[in-house]
Amino acid sequence: MASIFSKIVTGEIPCYKIAETENCLAFLDVFPLVNGHTLIIPKKEIDYIFNVDDELLAEMNIFAKKVAKAIEKAVPCKRIGVAVIGLEVPHAHIHLVPLNKIGDINFTQPKLKPTPEELKFTQEAICKFL
Repeated sequence: MASIFSKIVTGEIPCYKIAETENCLAFLDVFPLVNGHTLIIPKKEIDYIFNVDDELLAEMNIFAKKVAKAIEKAVPCKRIGVAVIGLEVPHAHIHLVPLNKIGDINFTQPKLKPTPEELKFTQEAICKFL
């Protein structure tokens, strides 16, 4: 069965797309830790980040860097944190999380529940810097 992220790639489930390449997709987490929390995924469904082939893994990281630079300009923060957890969705993904304090990247904290309007605003703000 296709993961929720694969369904986003095929358009079965909508997303707040930030950017994409032939092999990668960046979109806002709809239940973010903080405003601007973005996910980077390979379009090909691969369960575990360390099963991603080296070339695609490198591409994901270079793509993540480009997206992170745009997030930094759009969302007030000190840095962009990077996390790979890999337990919540069986599709490799990288979390880009705007940080003002270390607790901003604590995955045990309650998630935000932004409105569609808030997500669209954040999406547009980040996309302006790509």
